[in-house]
Amino acid sequence: MQSLNQIPLFKDMEPAMAERYSRSCFWKDYDEFELIIDVEDETTDVRFLLSGSVRIIHRIAVGKEVILGEMEAGDFFGEIAAIDSEFRSANATTLTRTRICIMPQKIFMEILEKDPVVNCKVLKVLTHRIRSLNLRLAEHSFLQAKHRLYSELLRLSKQRPGHEGQRSISPPPIQRELADRIGSRREVVSRELNTLERDGVIKKTRGAIVIFKVSELQNRISAGWEQ
Repeated sequence: MQSLNQIPLFKDMEPAMAERYSRSCFWKDYDEFELIIDVEDETTDVRFLLSGSVRIIHRIAVGKEVILGEMEAGDFFGEIAAIDSEFRSANATTLTRTRICIMPQKIFMEILEKDPVVNCKVLKVLTHRIRSLNLRLAEHSFLQAKHRLYSELLRLSKQRPGHEGQRSISPPPIQRELADRIGSRREVVSRELNTLERDGVIKKTRGAIVIFKVSELQNRISAGWEQ
């Protein structure tokens, strides 16, 4: 039987307690691009990623959607419905083959009540997510699409190994995906990426989007806030 101790949130839990709660959880494998939960599902369990990756999407009835982000091994989702017992607020779909621990709402809430360390960790995760969503809400309210794209490129990028001051996004996201992230159209993303490449700020390769001028991208974002 797998143990909760292999999940970062519970790694410091007493082994006996972890073993007891593990018996109440389910361990399930998902295929690539498989739906895990959908908006307005009535389920209230919490999902912990043991391996793989999951995309979180907010979708409305008319078919429009915004990509809220991705979850990797060690992350968890579904805690909002577990806490307030309301309908699911987003869609979760695997991006790769994924293994997940499914914890019933009752067990999750009991752990939060009995283990202050876990409780504090969950609060910090929720606080981080609220801050992130607040920033994105402000960007959608006050920035033009091109400036939102600049911000998203920086969020998705990581330090490029062996190239100080440069960042890269690998593998490169498709333009439709970038458009869904910033609430815009693919044509807008295509035009702005071409402009950035022409200006020498980025370079699109088969394996990555390389950001050569990070400070220039940051300056353009700052200019967007001032408009």
